[in-house]
Amino acid sequence: MKARIKFRKYGVMKFIGHLDVMRYFQKAMRRAEIPIAFTQGFSPHMIMSFANPLGVGLTSDGEYFDIELTGPVASKEAVRRLNEVMAEGMEVVSFVQIPEEKKATGMAIIEAADYLALPKDETEEVTKEDIQNFLSQEEILVVKQTKKSEKEVNIRPWILEMEKQGASIFMKVCAGSSTNLKPELVMSALLKQTGSNLDAEADYRYHRLENYARKDEALVPLDALGTEIV
Repeated sequence: MKARIKFRKYGVMKFIGHLDVMRYFQKAMRRAEIPIAFTQGFSPHMIMSFANPLGVGLTSDGEYFDIELTGPVASKEAVRRLNEVMAEGMEVVSFVQIPEEKKATGMAIIEAADYLALPKDETEEVTKEDIQNFLSQEEILVVKQTKKSEKEVNIRPWILEMEKQGASIFMKVCAGSSTNLKPELVMSALLKQTGSNLDAEADYRYHRLENYARKDEALVPLDALGTEIV
């Protein structure tokens, strides 16, 4: 049986990197006595895969990882047990059963993510008109870092939605192994176009709201593809 766990990451835990988050949940699984499966071989480890690892410094309401179970555990019971051993800054939101197929893993099916870009002070330099002008372009060329080099890419097709929400800026962007657009890169391009003196990384903080997969031509949260275990 495979299960998908959704969790929140907030507060000081935003400074914890992905590898430390993995180690954290490995310990949490043991303490909560979740019947998680291990790999075979000389050095067995928990079968656990994260859908879309969160960058250091970002908070989130919609993080996911998949595990394999050796036995059943009710969803509500699993959430309760895990939250009893969570530290401040981590909260398990849901625990659902998912299909067994490898192609159904969160890492394989993720297609988009929602973010909020929140200014660190109350200065509002980006207007609704700025965003409309930004999105009206056929091309938004930026220099994107790859593992080995840099290359210029057009990110406009990867920005699915963008709008002003109070002092913050909401965006839905493509995510996943093939196309993963960071909100900082979008904000950097927007601020450059407006001629703002603000810095996308120094003057904004970023919060991920949700991760999505596609079902029947619609984007749905990853846990919507699972079923509650009773």
